[in-house]
Amino acid sequence: MAASARGLTAVGVPPFPSWIFYIRIAILVLSLVLLGVAAWAVSLFAGGESAAYGYTGSSGMMVFVTIWSLVVYGGSLGIQFGAPHLFYRIAGLILYILAVIFWLVGWAYAASQAALVLDWSGGYGGAVHDYGSALAVCAGLGAVAWVLSIIDLVFFILACVREVTAPKLSQAELGQVQQPTAPVAPATTSELPQQPAYSQQPYATQ
Repeated sequence: MAASARGLTAVGVPPFPSWIFYIRIAILVLSLVLLGVAAWAVSLFAGGESAAYGYTGSSGMMVFVTIWSLVVYGGSLGIQFGAPHLFYRIAGLILYILAVIFWLVGWAYAASQAALVLDWSGGYGGAVHDYGSALAVCAGLGAVAWVLSIIDLVFFILACVREVTAPKLSQAELGQVQQPTAPVAPATTSELPQQPAYSQQPYATQ
């Protein structure tokens, strides 16, 4: 538990699998598409017609969710590649958890409203039917984004937790762990090679 907490509260980008980058790109693309669809659905009932034709809360909720997702995942990628020393993992964990919750609420709310509106419209065309179709698209693509956000969250947590022990284990398995070397003591005077002694002969006197 202490190692897990240490990994989740550390600062710096954890060792993600390389394919997590593409998961986040997919979430960002879905967020952009859903933002456009949800904004179009809101515009169908802007002004006084909203009270006459229906409630736009689910499309408004999806607008909020997509903007949140763009800020969280886009900002995360920007910090990851631009300033990794500012990547606070505990903040990322909280934001990713909230993103998962918001995506769940957003697509479930849109699905329930889409079923209600499409059933009420009775297959007829018009703004009401278009609104229900837009909510159905938001529900379907939103569910996909929700699943991708769960995958991203799970592997984020695993990367943070395993970082403490994974490098040591991988080096041991590859046989790359270096054995500690004994400290080399400095050679003493007794261990130095002895120089031959030169005998001093007295000078011969004349």
